[in-house]
Amino acid sequence: MKKRVLITGATGFVGYHLIKTALDHGLEVFANVRSSSAVEHLKPFDIKFVDLDFNSIYLLKRDIEEKKYHYIVHAAGTTKAPTLQQYNEINATYTRNLAVASSLSVHKIEKFVFVSSLAALGPLTNENGVLTDQSAANPVTNYGISKSLAETYLSEIAELPLIVVRPTAVYGPREKDIFILLKTIRSGLELYIGNEAQQLSFVYVSDLAELIIKSLNSNITNKSYNVSDGQIYDRFALALYARKALNKKTFSFNVPVPLIKGLAWCMDSAYGLFKKTPALNLDKVKELTARNWACSIDNLCKDFDYQPRYNLEKGMLETIKWYKDNNWL
Repeated sequence: MKKRVLITGATGFVGYHLIKTALDHGLEVFANVRSSSAVEHLKPFDIKFVDLDFNSIYLLKRDIEEKKYHYIVHAAGTTKAPTLQQYNEINATYTRNLAVASSLSVHKIEKFVFVSSLAALGPLTNENGVLTDQSAANPVTNYGISKSLAETYLSEIAELPLIVVRPTAVYGPREKDIFILLKTIRSGLELYIGNEAQQLSFVYVSDLAELIIKSLNSNITNKSYNVSDGQIYDRFALALYARKALNKKTFSFNVPVPLIKGLAWCMDSAYGLFKKTPALNLDKVKELTARNWACSIDNLCKDFDYQPRYNLEKGMLETIKWYKDNNWL
C-alpha cells in the first residue's frame, strides 16, 4: 500500500512541485485546496483533493483520523497580508491548529514537516558570517515574525514528529515574484535598490521539494534546517545569470532607498483601501535591502546527504526556459 501524504498550500508555487515530487516517489497525495482556488494546473496529477478548515482543531483531527495520512507537509501560508494580525492568524495559528490536531489524533502520523522561511530568522546586519540553523530569531518583516511565531508554537507541542525547513529565496518554474524581476530584465532594465553590498542566497524549487519529500522517510525529528543551494551570491548575480539566459543587454541603475520606500508606502496605502497587499510593500523593501541572507546548510548535508543539483546559473537557465516554453516570457 502506498503511504499517504497531506500537502497543504497545494495550489501554490512550492506546493505544485511538492506534489510532483511526492508522486515521483510513489506516495499517495492528498492536496489541500480551498473551494475558491484554481486547480486547473493540478488536474494532470493523480491526486485527491481535500478542503480543510484550519480554524477547527476538531475537524482537522477528524480528517487525519479518517484519511490516515502517514505524513503531513504544511506548506500553506500567506506572503502578503495587510496586518501582522492576519499574518499571524494564517501563518502561525493555522499551523498550530493542524499540528495540535496531528498530536491529538488517534491515528499517529510519522512526520510533520513545516515549511517555514529564512525570514523567520531574519537577515544578518553586516556582511560577516552566515545564518546557522540555531541563529537567534530576529525577523525584520511581519511575514518573518509570523513564521517565527509558528515555529515557537510547534516547539511547544509534545509528541509531534516535527521537521522545520527554512528555505531562502525560492525560484523556479511557476514562481511569480522573482519573475517580476525577470520581466524587467527582459525589457532591458536592471534595477537595484541603493548601492550597499549584499550577500544573498537562493534555492531552486525542485531541490527544495526533493529534500522535503526525502525527509519524510527519515528517522530525524525535532530539528530545524536552513535551506539554500549552499552558495553565497552578491547582489548582481541573479541579473547576471538572467541576462545570460535571456541573451539580453540591459541598462543598469540604482534607485535610492528613500524613493523605493516612498513608493512602497504609497502602494501600501492605495492597496489598503481595498484590503489588499501590493507586490512592492514596506515589508518587502526590508527584505530586499537587507545586507546578508547567507546561510549554512552544513547540518542539512550531514543529516540528509543533501546535494543541491542546481546553482543559480543552472537554475536560472532552466527557469527562463520554462517561462519561454509556457509563454510567460
